[in-house]
Order: sequence, then C-alpha cells, then structure tokens
Amino acid sequence: MSDRPAGTRHGGFSRPVEKPKDSRKALRRFFGLLRPQRRTLLGIFGLTLATTLFSIIGPKVLGTATDLIVHGMAHGEIDFAALTELLAILGVLYLASAGTGWLQQVLMAAVSQKVVTDLRTQVHSKLGRLPLPYYNNHSHGDVLSRVTNDVDLVATTLQQSVVQIVTSTLAVVGTLVMMLSISPLLTLVGLIVLPLVVVVVAAITKRSRKNFVDQQRTLGDLTGHVEETLSGHVEILAFGREDAVETQFAQRNESLYNAGRKAQFLSGLMMPVMSLVNNFGYIVVCIVGGFMAAAKTISVGDIQAFLMYLRQFGMPLAQTAGAANVFQSTLAASERVFELLDEAEELPDPKPAVGLPAPPAGALAIENLHFRYLPEKPLIEGFHLSVKPGQLIAIVGATGAGKTTLVHLLLRFYEIDAGTIRLDGVDIRTCTRSDLRSRFGMVLQDPWIFHGTIEENLAFGNPRASLSDIEKAAEAAHADHFIRTLPNGYQTELDSDAATLSSGQIQLLTIARALLANPAVLILDEATSWVDTRTERALQKAMKTLMHGRTSFVIAHRLSTIRDADIILVMDQGRVVEQGRHSELLAQKGVYAALNAAGEWTADSTALEQRAAP
Repeated sequence: MSDRPAGTRHGGFSRPVEKPKDSRKALRRFFGLLRPQRRTLLGIFGLTLATTLFSIIGPKVLGTATDLIVHGMAHGEIDFAALTELLAILGVLYLASAGTGWLQQVLMAAVSQKVVTDLRTQVHSKLGRLPLPYYNNHSHGDVLSRVTNDVDLVATTLQQSVVQIVTSTLAVVGTLVMMLSISPLLTLVGLIVLPLVVVVVAAITKRSRKNFVDQQRTLGDLTGHVEETLSGHVEILAFGREDAVETQFAQRNESLYNAGRKAQFLSGLMMPVMSLVNNFGYIVVCIVGGFMAAAKTISVGDIQAFLMYLRQFGMPLAQTAGAANVFQSTLAASERVFELLDEAEELPDPKPAVGLPAPPAGALAIENLHFRYLPEKPLIEGFHLSVKPGQLIAIVGATGAGKTTLVHLLLRFYEIDAGTIRLDGVDIRTCTRSDLRSRFGMVLQDPWIFHGTIEENLAFGNPRASLSDIEKAAEAAHADHFIRTLPNGYQTELDSDAATLSSGQIQLLTIARALLANPAVLILDEATSWVDTRTERALQKAMKTLMHGRTSFVIAHRLSTIRDADIILVMDQGRVVEQGRHSELLAQKGVYAALNAAGEWTADSTALEQRAAP
C-alpha cells in the first residue's frame, strides 16, 4: 500500500489544494513535457499576446469615440464619419481578438493532447516494465489514480490553466499600463481597494477550506458506505439489516449535506463580496473622476475607458489566482506520474540471450537458492530441488507460508539473491523473460477474465490458435458443452467480472486457456479451493487432462490427497522446512507429520490423486 494516497484535488479559489513535495523539480519536469512542442508554443504565445493587445486597445478606442460624441454635442455637430471610422476600428479589434483567441485555443488543444498522448504512452509502457513488487506495494486504486486522474488533470491544465495564466498575466500588465497612461491618480485611487479584496479573499478561503475538506471526507465516507452496501446486498437482506443500513446512510448523507452547504455557501459568497468591494472602488473612481473632469484635467471618454480597464483589471487577477490554484494541484499530480515513471524497472533481459531448447521437456533444477524480500529478513536459504520432466510437485503450507512466492521465483517475477534456477538445463537469468514464461501455464485461485468474447479469452495464451484448436481445448477442459449453451457460443461477450457465468465455469475457461497454451510446466494455484463439490468433480477431470505429461507444481492450501505427489514441499513462514514424498515426510515426524496427524489441512481439490491420461 502506498504511503501517500491519491487524495482529492480541486480547482478554484477556495478549495483545498494538494501541493507537490518539490515544487521546483515538479515545475521543471512539467515544462519539460512541453519542450518537443516549443515551436508551436512560441506561436501560441504570439497569438496570446495579440489577443490581449487587441482586447486592451478596445476600451481606449471606445473612450475616444465617446469624447468625439461629447465634443460634437457641445458644439452642436457630431463628426459621424470619424465616429464611424472609430467604431469600425473597434469592431475589427474585437473580431481580431476573437479570431486569434480561437486559433490559440485550437493550437493549444492540439499541443495538450499530443503531450498527454505521449505521457500516457510512457506511463502504459512503464507499467509493463515495473517489477511485481511495485504492484504488491501499491494499491490498484493508487496506480489507477496516477494513470487516469493525474494524467487527465495534466491534460486539463495544459489545455486551460497554462494559457489562462499567461493570458491573465499579460492582461493585468497591459491593463495597468493603460490605466497609468490615462491617469496615475485614478490608478492609485482604483487600486486602493485591491488590498481589501485580498483580505476578503483570504478570510473567506481560510473559512471555506476546512468545510471543503469536511465535504470531501464525508463524501468519501458516503461513497464507501454505498459501495459496501452494494457488495454486501445479499448479506444485508439475509440478516434483515435494511433499516440499520438506511439509518447509517441517512446519518452520512446528513453530514455530507451540512458540510456541503457550508462549503458551497462560503464559496458562493466569494464573487458577491468581491463585486461589492469592487463597486465601492468604482464609486470612488467616479467621484474623483467627476471632479477631475469638472476641472478639465481628464475627458469623459477617458473616465469611461478607465472604468472599463478597472473592471478588466480585477477579472484577470481572479482568473490568475484560480488558475494558479489548479496549477498547484496539477504539479502535485504530475509529480505522482513522474514518481511512477522514475520507479526502478525489471532488470533488462541479457544480450545476447540464451535460447531455451525445443521441444521443451519441463525439467527444473534449483541449486542453493537464497531469496528475501527485505535485506534483514531472510526467507528462502540454501534451497535445492531437482524436478524431472512430467513430475508432480505439491507445495503445501498455511495461508501466507510463501507458496506463491516460490512459484514467482520460477517465473522471474522476483530476482533471486543467490543460487541458480535452471529450466531444461538453461539458467533462467540468461534467457528472455518472454521465452521463459512461454514455457509456463498458470491456473489461479482467482481466475482472470477480460472484456471480450469467450474465443478471445481462451486464445489469450495462444493468439495464433485457430477456432478449431480453441474448441478442442475447451472440449478437453469440459467447457465446450456449457459454452455452446450460451446465446452466442464462443462469440458470447464477457465482462471483466463474467457475472453471467458461475465460478466453476470461469475456472474451466482458464483451464482451457492453459491447455491451448500447451505449456511445458504447469502451475495450479489452489485452483478449486472455493467451488462446490459437483463443480469440483468437473474441474478435477479437466485438471487430469491438463496435467497429463506435464511437469506440474500444485499449490495446496489443504492437505490429504497429495499422497501420490513425486515431491511435497512443506513451507512455513516463507521457508521450505521439509521436502520429500508422503511416506518420507511422515517418517521424519516433523511439521508435515504433525499437520497430517492433526488433520488441520483437509483436501486440496486440484486433481492430485491421479496423473494418468483421461
């Protein structure tokens, strides 16, 4: 489990922001994503500058037109030709501003999508190169959050916030220059309210931040409660706990209502309060401007233009603050993505790699094997094992004893600390992982089905298999009959949870998948420990077919039907404490004998009784 969960990020003024741990490094790498698009970005900056310039010049031209009207009214004649020319210029300016702004958004959308597409490609490729320990130490939710939510936030920020920050900054600077050019005194008067706006925003933000945190916390509680209720719906009905669940939901819903009401109220209070403060500023400017106009030190048109600039000045400030708030969250999101990209990868395959012999025999030799997850805590030490082709090896032990870990070492999901593992005489560290793993087939306790047809699911282990090969494998696995009873047979679409199939039927599909892959070494990881007795019989028949003529490793959580295994490995707390045949282990009067006498393990249902041909 990651020590830093994904968290919820928000945009806007008053919402809590997740901040990066190292802002400078995150900022440097964030803009590093844009480096390949620097030419297009330079053009976007030019368009942004033009858009801002056109919009800033507009109020000054409109003020000039107002002065022309006032002057004409004072002298009894308005120069309509000059007025028409000014209005035409104003229209061209606004159209040009809209056009350059539209082109800027089009180009920025292309840049952002290109950058994020490349980033998603890097992330997806990285996931395939990460070692298994990474996924053991990070929850699926945390990994998915980095791949989806964090990358999506980067895309949104590139599309909106980056351009918004640049545009707003240019608008603030340009507007301030125009205000100073009209009247430094009015500029000073108009900006007097700015500190008051900052104080008001800070006060509201401080009050609302806590409420937004409470809102997200209570929303998480409510979501978790709903998820638990849906997943345990049958149990709730069986125990008659509907009223209790409804009461708990009502309490959480009420908490969310109260927190949300307070948070949204304070958030909604922001703009009215800011508008009120700004309106006081306008009143003061109008009063001072009126006295200045009466003294003929400023024209009416300039006062009008100044008021428009003053109103424009506050808007980009608010936009910059909001965009900067979102940008902080984006830096934190990008930092989490970069952390994933910086994770240590699997050791590269050797070059040149040694090829495994063909056809495969399935002989395994483990010599002086040492392995530990943590340097200070040894697990497997000095382990030896010799497996001949076609032999059956049973691995037994209590839950958490390390049975699956041993199998993962065979597949190089983990790297051993010392010793050698040889498959058909070849050190597995000298061949490629794809070549090594192609010799293994696995049937797990929790079968994996993906969204697609039954045919696609079965062909996952052998993409080159024909439909005829798939049907033969399904028939050998005793799955063909029920597949043909489905509405579309082998073309029946399955969801990832395969809700339309029983657990036994799903397991039969995975057995057929393993048969189709035709592996030299088979691994059965408690493949039938949770199915009913009738389904278990069908699975046992399929298992016999699957195991016939193959080297097989059977991970058994329960023990009584493994008497005929060629080698029984007894594991305890990650270590192989005993190994041998059933009679040999009983004669040792050790762990295996004690467990056998106590009857603590009953029966593993993975077809260990016979390995004869069906």
